[in-house]
Amino acid sequence: MKKRQSEYKPLLFTTTIRNPERLKDFLTIFSEYDGKILTNEIVGKVAKTLIQKGLYQPMKVSQSVKDKWKNEIELSEGETKHVFADNPQSHKEADFDRGWPSRFDTWYKIAKELGFVWYWQNEKIEFSQSGKMLLNKEKPENELMVFANAFAKYQRHNPFRRVSNKNVPLILLIQTIQLLNKDQDFNGAGISKLEIPLLLCWKNDNAESLYREIKKLRKKYDYSPSNETILELCYSLLNETKRDDNSILSDYPDDFIRKMRLTGLISLRGGGRFIDINTKEMATVDYILKNYIFYPKFTSERQFFEYIGAVDNNLIATLSVYRALVRITDKELEKWVKHYEWETIKSEMLNLAQKKSSGDDILKIIEQPLRLEFLTSLAILKKLPSVIVKPNFISDDEGLPTSFASGGNPDIECLENKDTVLVEVTLLTGTQQHIRESFSVQRHLEEYIKKGIKVYSVFISPKAFIDTCRYAKFIKEDGFEMRIIDIDNFICKIEEKKTLNEVTL
Repeated sequence: MKKRQSEYKPLLFTTTIRNPERLKDFLTIFSEYDGKILTNEIVGKVAKTLIQKGLYQPMKVSQSVKDKWKNEIELSEGETKHVFADNPQSHKEADFDRGWPSRFDTWYKIAKELGFVWYWQNEKIEFSQSGKMLLNKEKPENELMVFANAFAKYQRHNPFRRVSNKNVPLILLIQTIQLLNKDQDFNGAGISKLEIPLLLCWKNDNAESLYREIKKLRKKYDYSPSNETILELCYSLLNETKRDDNSILSDYPDDFIRKMRLTGLISLRGGGRFIDINTKEMATVDYILKNYIFYPKFTSERQFFEYIGAVDNNLIATLSVYRALVRITDKELEKWVKHYEWETIKSEMLNLAQKKSSGDDILKIIEQPLRLEFLTSLAILKKLPSVIVKPNFISDDEGLPTSFASGGNPDIECLENKDTVLVEVTLLTGTQQHIRESFSVQRHLEEYIKKGIKVYSVFISPKAFIDTCRYAKFIKEDGFEMRIIDIDNFICKIEEKKTLNEVTL
């Protein structure tokens, strides 16, 4: 079959797995088959496991199955087989059999393109060095390192995609921001979110030309060009194939900003209206520009995979998360406490509990589990200002979360009177809540008790799973106090009580 000619296209990494936590869940299941030959039988096993855990949810299912998925309860083996059989796939991807094998490829192709796992039908499955690093559950901070490594190398014109655009998006973004920030006519806040569509459609790696185009745009329209103006410029850079206007203006930029934030190199300014370089990571920015501004071209998918999947340890060593955890300062935290009204914090936490999207330009860019840590910290400080709050998430130069705390640390440490309170938060609600969270909560308590510190833990989630509650009762007999509270109850009580101890009793 004759391959379609390449075109100039706007950048979109994936429409299937946009969330890094979801990607890691998918990869964890697939990693069980590392080193084996990818057969349709293995495809079926992976698909069934994803269905069982609710990570992939076909449409034709019973209400009881929907209810289990909603409550994050795994399906039985019989239910899983039934759902799998009732939902044959008609999907077709190049070089994969029609049906579930092609559906499998839509799930995992972004992981292959970013260098995490190599696979083709009837070929050996191989997880790369970076793929294995990403799945290390004891080191969640690896996520930031792995994505910085991948996006420093990611090329638009790579063998996995038939596009004519030729640039490394992260490098084009950094160079364009630097040129804009050097220009004394501007405010030094980076590139406007309204200007990002131009970068996503840009044909080459000439940041100087992109900078001049943006300067011309600002001179004529300041920082408020109309949608029509942006679309006209974008379509002048693309082939004649019609695109969805809203995708170019909103969906693609949002996805791009989220991906670039995963590197830890990008900060948000001006209430989320501008994207700038995170000054805490200038060593990494300088390293990338020195070592990756000129990059090799690839015609072989395998060669590109090996290039992007190899970990550049020198790059990793420049990241502050590698050298020392860059936690939010008291000053940065206080800034956001003042920025957000209580009603906004409250509604955003309840949105997370109810799996609703955020309406805030800043918060919606922060991945949901990290967002809950951030908002919980703000909620405690807002309503209980006498409590000393020390979040352990890693932050940028604006104090916004970029990565989770290392596996040996609680999410948030609070000091109230003589008590140390370890606040742990999660959006998990079913079986996985207990499996992933309960044991780490106990480990964190053990570490503090060994040091002779009086401590108890507060566990906050949308809805506590019964096994989590049972475990809390079980470990209490050994002197570990784990107080469990749902998000809505936490919100209600923190509005009424005067201490964290009263809120969580």
